[in-house]
Amino acid sequence: MGLVNVKHSGSLLSVLGLGFGLAGAVGGTIGAGILRTPGLVAQQLPSPEWVLLIWVVGGLYALLGAVCVAELASALPRAGGWYVYAEAAFGRRLGFLVGWSDWIAHCIGLAWIVTTLGDYLGELIPLSSQAIALLILAVFSAIQWPGVRSGGASQEVLSLIKALAFLALVVACFALPLPARIEDPAHFMAPGSQLLLPVVLALQAVITTYDGWASPIYFAEEFSEPAQALPRSLIGGVVAVAALYLLVNGALLHVLPMPVLAQSNLPAADAARLLGGEGGAQVITAVALIALLGVTNTVVMAAPRILFGLGRDGFLPAGVAEVNSGGTPLPALLITAGSCGLLVLSGSFERLLGMGAFLYVCLPLSGLISLLVLRRSQPYLERPFRCWGYPLTPVLVGGVSLIFLAAALWSDTANSLLALALVLSGGLVAEASNRLKPAA
Repeated sequence: MGLVNVKHSGSLLSVLGLGFGLAGAVGGTIGAGILRTPGLVAQQLPSPEWVLLIWVVGGLYALLGAVCVAELASALPRAGGWYVYAEAAFGRRLGFLVGWSDWIAHCIGLAWIVTTLGDYLGELIPLSSQAIALLILAVFSAIQWPGVRSGGASQEVLSLIKALAFLALVVACFALPLPARIEDPAHFMAPGSQLLLPVVLALQAVITTYDGWASPIYFAEEFSEPAQALPRSLIGGVVAVAALYLLVNGALLHVLPMPVLAQSNLPAADAARLLGGEGGAQVITAVALIALLGVTNTVVMAAPRILFGLGRDGFLPAGVAEVNSGGTPLPALLITAGSCGLLVLSGSFERLLGMGAFLYVCLPLSGLISLLVLRRSQPYLERPFRCWGYPLTPVLVGGVSLIFLAAALWSDTANSLLALALVLSGGLVAEASNRLKPAA
């Protein structure tokens, strides 16, 4: 289907460029996780060289995933996220299930992010953490309300501030004089210990920190030149994030000996405290806030595009696909904000996060399978960008994703099955609604 072109409902505006695409990829990926994950990775590995190698491997995995998705995004530049590719490859029913899953995962993630921000800011603002979370949700929804230009500008500004904040942390770690260091043994794992399982666990933590690299696909039809901008945004975004992650880890390893890094729950704060006292730790809290605000803006902007795509293609009431004059799918924005607000008020995220984690693995995997299917079923589809190393690249990345999916099922079976049940329930509702529609 084409874009909604009814004058009173407006339409998505093709006004975004490469700058926004890179900002979306960086803003959707870099959260507070990079401040914590280096310690989790160091727990599993024997030396700084191993730590940096695992971060490089994680970056290569994300890069190969971006190369695969770049082909899909440039060939099918439509709003809706992963739904677009699954619908083209497998048809409407399975496409809807993917889109429904994607929107649910976004809502869960957004509710958790704003709740975390509420917890951080609760010490500074005389309001409950829930009230602060709801206020943040309202503020970012209001930023998106005028249109895609205001949302895009806020994304670029927040991503730039976030990148500069992390670069400042890196510079401080290398430039400021170090205090007396603990003696750093070259190896602190038991001799002869097996590395396979620790490497897998470390890589899993690293790859989780790269979640969000596909953010540009949600704005696919809003780029003025999608054939060029989408591949560059996806690939360039991953390269920028990987470079920043390596710099952060190198800086932390410069300040903290491996045994200290491995025992740290928040290595960046510990490094800043060593360099600047308690004031340094407060700076890291500010960096975490900036990182989370950037992710919040990305998700608030992206999730309504999923509902827009589903509404435009007839899975949801037509009103969901209405767009205001500025290019914002306003009903979809309000539905998303309201749903996230209810999740915030529910106050319990352990089960929701377990379900969301399962969906986060399933969604990119659906894209990789769609790539393989579409190469066979639509060989003449115009593909401005073609996946490097096809078919080895999607098979390799998909194989790793399947391993992580199996691990999620094994380690958190109950929540994984609940996630599947929730997805299937959405499919049943959509099917029932479709049957109740009067015949054309």
